[in-house]
Amino acid sequence: MAAYPQDPGAPDASYLTFWQERHLCTLTTLRPDGTPHVVPVGVTYDPEARLARVITNKSSAKVSHVLAAGPDGATVAVCQVDGGRWATLEGRATVSTEPERVADAVRRYAVRYGRTPGPNPHRVVIEIALTRAMGRG
Repeated sequence: MAAYPQDPGAPDASYLTFWQERHLCTLTTLRPDGTPHVVPVGVTYDPEARLARVITNKSSAKVSHVLAAGPDGATVAVCQVDGGRWATLEGRATVSTEPERVADAVRRYAVRYGRTPGPNPHRVVIEIALTRAMGRG
């Protein structure tokens, strides 16, 4: 079975375009018992930085799962699908509370999803340092 690999730092044009379109995604983290926790999220993809970003509330389960993995981060995956097109990004996730990093993630979200989220003093960004990409854009 073909894996349809992509270079997370230099994907082909159709793959990158797919990640620029407005699509609901999923984030898969692992619970402390090792079982997967899959939730809908908005994701932005920055191939130049080899990062995917998810903005969320600091009290969310996904943040707890990433933090529980320790300072080296948690192995996670984000995915989107639209008919026969699909894309997965994998990597090590960490959580940032730095205001400039959160603001950058919010700006990127607004560009991709066409709306700026309202203010949230509890907002953080999950940053995924990408190690693998696959799919068909």
